[in-house]
Amino acid sequence: MGDDGEFCVVCGATERPLVDGVCAECAADRASLVTAPKRAQVVLCPHCGARLVKDHWERAHSSPVLTAEDLAPFLVVHPEVGIRRVRWDEVAATGTVRELLGHADVGFRGARRDVAIPLSVRTEHRSCPECSRKSGRYYTAILQLRGPADDRPERATDRRARLDAAWNEVAREIRPEWRHAVSWREERPEGWDVYFTDTVAARSVARLVQQRFGGAFKQSASLFGRKDGRDVYRVTYLVRLPRPGGAPAPRTGPRPPAHPLEP
Repeated sequence: MGDDGEFCVVCGATERPLVDGVCAECAADRASLVTAPKRAQVVLCPHCGARLVKDHWERAHSSPVLTAEDLAPFLVVHPEVGIRRVRWDEVAATGTVRELLGHADVGFRGARRDVAIPLSVRTEHRSCPECSRKSGRYYTAILQLRGPADDRPERATDRRARLDAAWNEVAREIRPEWRHAVSWREERPEGWDVYFTDTVAARSVARLVQQRFGGAFKQSASLFGRKDGRDVYRVTYLVRLPRPGGAPAPRTGPRPPAHPLEP
């Protein structure tokens, strides 16, 4: 400190905390507080918004445009720097490349600085494995929504409409991971078939339907093929909803969070 005759060897200032003979202001001027590579790339799925992070996909149902969360991993931060916030401004753009300028509010050895961070980001659109399976009509399980087995007096169109309404009611509540696993729906003479790319999600939704409306629940499996030397099965979950006016089964467990699902 200055009262001990110490001074910054760069600017000569006294009465400032020193580290290796240099004050925080001069150290900040000479150090790379926050930097980013000249060119970065973000791979996102154009269908669900998932991002490819290293070797796996994350954040399905995210925004289809770049966000600060996409840019944060490219920042190289000095070990003594604390970032308070970063604001990004777009300064130029082409079809796939955005030229950005970040303004980072940082703290360094008690001093506060605004650091400019130029970054050029190329966006690549690539279908994630889940969406690729859906586009190829891939599925591992089917949820069959049906009326009672002896439901002959009811007209088929009325039965399908009733089952469709039941599905839409449940679909508003299913979890995001279950929602993402729905591949497509098909109308059948006797009801509806919902195809899933994840068997656990299909079973969870089938149980939710059965708990909500009552009725019978059955499951069966059929051999689909072999993978890595093991048998691969496709599972069918059949839920037969009771006739209108029947008492629904009591609800068990907490109500799942509401999430809309497009038919």
